Amino acid sequence: MTATTAPHPQAEPATVGRGRWPLLGVAAGIGSIVATLALDIHPSGWDIDTPYSQAVVEQVSTGKAHASVIVGYLTVGLLLFLAAAWRRHVEPRALASTAARVVPLALTAAAGALSLGYGWRGAFGLYTGNEAGAFDTEGLYVLFVLNDFGAYIGYLGVTVAAAAVIWMSLKERLVSRWIGVFSILPILPVVITVAAFGLPGFPGVVSGLWLIVVFAGLAFGRSPINR
Repeated sequence: MTATTAPHPQAEPATVGRGRWPLLGVAAGIGSIVATLALDIHPSGWDIDTPYSQAVVEQVSTGKAHASVIVGYLTVGLLLFLAAAWRRHVEPRALASTAARVVPLALTAAAGALSLGYGWRGAFGLYTGNEAGAFDTEGLYVLFVLNDFGAYIGYLGVTVAAAAVIWMSLKERLVSRWIGVFSILPILPVVITVAAFGLPGFPGVVSGLWLIVVFAGLAFGRSPINR
């Protein structure tokens, strides 16, 4: 007699081999780190005891602002494709999971918010570059203030997606347990910094790494939703 392994009660049996669609998330994570952190437009050497003034607009790199909007918009596109791929490949395998439906909604919300965040960086690069002189220093300073957290706040949607993955992992067993445990790590600093200081931008610091690790784990691991 040959023993057979019953499929997970919430998972639809796969009809093909392990999919590589999660690599979209890895690419989005790399794009996030480059567009948000590597191409951050805050001047280097800022002293926290010295508040910014309008003179700061002359210290911002126009080239970095321009490059950031290019990579950032590519990242937005990757998040949207990732959300669509998740709905196609995961939701049919997790019919009883509400958390599985939260993930693509959260990724889509992040993409929408980041369209604005990276757009403000592009606008700053435009008005200090090709269209220099269109706004005076006061106007450019307003754009700089918007950019202080603009490309960081939008990643809150990815934090929500991480919370949903934790539930799918530790409660529903649809995702490998190590992925759920790892996903706790980027959520903790977001909760702590918001609760303690009202700091809104920490999602943008940790989301790129979360996307890379978690979706690489889904692509090459043994999670029920992708095997």
